[in-house]
Amino acid sequence: MWGTILVALLLPADIARSSHHVARPTHNVAQGFQPCERDSDSLAPHQTTAAPQTETVAAIQVQGNTATPDEEVLRLADVRTGMAFDDTTVDAVAGRLRSAKRFERVEVRKRFASIADSSQIMLVIIVDEGPVKIVMTGDPDRPTRVVRKRLPNLLILPILRHEDGYGLTYGARLTLPDPKWMGKRSRVTFPLSWGGTRRAAIDLEKRVDGGMLDRVTAGAEISRKTDPFFQEDDDRARVFVRGEREFGRVLRLGAITAWERASFQGVADQFEHVGGDVVLDTRVDPVLARNAVYGRAAFEHLRFGDGPLATPVDPARYAGYQGSVNRTELDGRGYLGLIGQAVLAGRVLREDSDRSLPPYLRPELGGLSNLRGFAAGTAVGDTLVSMSAEVILPLTSPIKLLKLGVTAFADRGTVYNKGERFSDQTLLEGYGGSVWFAAAFFRLNIAVAHGKGASTRAHVGGNITF
Repeated sequence: MWGTILVALLLPADIARSSHHVARPTHNVAQGFQPCERDSDSLAPHQTTAAPQTETVAAIQVQGNTATPDEEVLRLADVRTGMAFDDTTVDAVAGRLRSAKRFERVEVRKRFASIADSSQIMLVIIVDEGPVKIVMTGDPDRPTRVVRKRLPNLLILPILRHEDGYGLTYGARLTLPDPKWMGKRSRVTFPLSWGGTRRAAIDLEKRVDGGMLDRVTAGAEISRKTDPFFQEDDDRARVFVRGEREFGRVLRLGAITAWERASFQGVADQFEHVGGDVVLDTRVDPVLARNAVYGRAAFEHLRFGDGPLATPVDPARYAGYQGSVNRTELDGRGYLGLIGQAVLAGRVLREDSDRSLPPYLRPELGGLSNLRGFAAGTAVGDTLVSMSAEVILPLTSPIKLLKLGVTAFADRGTVYNKGERFSDQTLLEGYGGSVWFAAAFFRLNIAVAHGKGASTRAHVGGNITF
């Protein structure tokens, strides 16, 4: 009772009248949270409600523009400091910039211009104008200015290579990097070459993150080259799609499907093929591999159909191909470090099929690719087996841009037709040495070898790659 009297004396009369609601818990609070009953006339004199603050654009930043002045970007965006900011401002500004069709990419971000006052907003406008270039104006005060490129950003790179048995191939490779319709990490390439291999093609490449495949390529091409064994033109037309997936930088899986037309000795074959390959490659530098291995296994199924065969004028010439055939390839290489920079390298290669192949698909023996000391295209067959041993001695430091070295080698190989056995074959042998150069995108290999039972000959191979 004395506590109640003390409260009545110390508190104002209007609060004292409602003190019984605060001092004692009600039945509703004991059961659970319920809104408390309040006397509106007792709390109203003491309540204040803050008025909502209107957000205002206090500052604007423009980023990424090179050819377009800030003032022009602001004019296109129709935005200025002091204007009101609401929930639709960011999307509206971005939409106006995109509708101007002056930028490849537009992004608008909201930032707070002041820590103390959250109603002050900064707009950050980020634009991408795409490729730009510098042009001369002729004005001594402002001799240059930056303008947008109207034409695609096309790269032109040379094609120059010498292939043993086919001669010199030259031309140009036109590359369009990251076209809009393919997105980032993509390119479209147009190789055009003449000489040993005459080829016109379009190649598309796309790198993909987080998918089942991390690289997809597709293309179409027409080509012609002279077969070194038959001395006949081999004309091809081809359309293909290929997908690849890499695991841990050393293992790569690939699959391909394609349609192809081959014209050889006056006969045209059409066939589809599907295939896959597995590559294990632990080499850090393929030019100077050391204590590493490389292995590739590939399978390919070709279906020619059952159309009628051609009737050649000469019965001894090719008359066409029917049915299906499977091809396999096994390629294994090893590199063992010796004293100093010397490396002992070995290779075994086998190409095979389950039935006799058309002449333009048969593997050929000889040349830099599998048997030095014999001319490229010395012999052809349905199955090829070759092996080699090399001692590679680099003469320069591996960290230098220009790499120079010499190699001593011994090659053995044979090729034979279906129905024959490897154990019945006589392996051809070649011995010799080579000097090689490698500098960034340039490779050159000059080998001199003696073929056992044949002659001594030089082999030259090289290319420019990007």
